[in-house]
Amino acid sequence: MIRVVVSRDAIDVAVELAALEQGGAVATFTGLVRADDGVATLELEHYPGATEAALLQLAEEATARWSLAAATIVHRVGPMAPGERIVFVGACSAHRAAALEACAFLIDRLKTVAPFWKRETVDGASRWVEARAADDDAAARWRPATAAAPTAPDR
Repeated sequence: MIRVVVSRDAIDVAVELAALEQGGAVATFTGLVRADDGVATLELEHYPGATEAALLQLAEEATARWSLAAATIVHRVGPMAPGERIVFVGACSAHRAAALEACAFLIDRLKTVAPFWKRETVDGASRWVEARAADDDAAARWRPATAAAPTAPDR
């Protein structure tokens, strides 16, 4: 079972967790809006249709890679205050290692492949949040290793 939701509604972790529990092991991640640098509001915009498609493809990749029984991605959009839930990611698998790895994969990759735009409001002024190199680095660890370049034959 794959569940992908992009919504302005608050995330109910209990409901999402209950839907994931299909036997075996469940790993989840819940992200909260941070108040870094005095952020009063974080607003997320997205491209409807494209965002859901990108998240669905990501969940399908995780499900295939780790043979998951279930994968869930729920992401908020719209204005949010510090402390509110912004994202919930979960994976259910027969064994804990797969659930934990899949959950980490989902959140690491989500940060770089999903078309979201973040705007922070600090002291009444708003600013767009730039992509972070740390997010790219976290996502990079899940890329397949490239094959070694062929070497020239000995002569």
